[in-house]
Amino acid sequence: QVQLVESGGGVVQAGGSLRLSCAASGRTFSLYRMGWFRQIPGKEREFVAAISASGGGTYYGDSVRGRFTISRDNAKNTVYLQMNSLKPEDTAVYYCAGGGSGYYTPGDMAYWGKGTLVTVSS
Repeated sequence: QVQLVESGGGVVQAGGSLRLSCAASGRTFSLYRMGWFRQIPGKEREFVAAISASGGGTYYGDSVRGRFTISRDNAKNTVYLQMNSLKPEDTAVYYCAGGGSGYYTPGDMAYWGKGTLVTVSS
């Protein structure tokens, strides 16, 4: 079993930046694909970004490509999401996920954190 704990959410003005972190328990973190999803109440969970187990492959949703960067530090069992040029429409609960067989849909992921709220004010 893997436990994921997100941190770094908060309130930021439009155009600003935040960095989310996701700390994972367990010794097999370096074997897992990891990703970030986000959700607004009443809407489906949306793919944001994902990274391969080695960190050599990164993948982004169309709405964040060019503004967000996903990275990982396998020595620290941590995955990051650097968010720049934030927009009000980026406001959501951001979830860390991993351990699945794919990248792009919630069903692809085996483990989930509880989420961290990001609010972008205009």
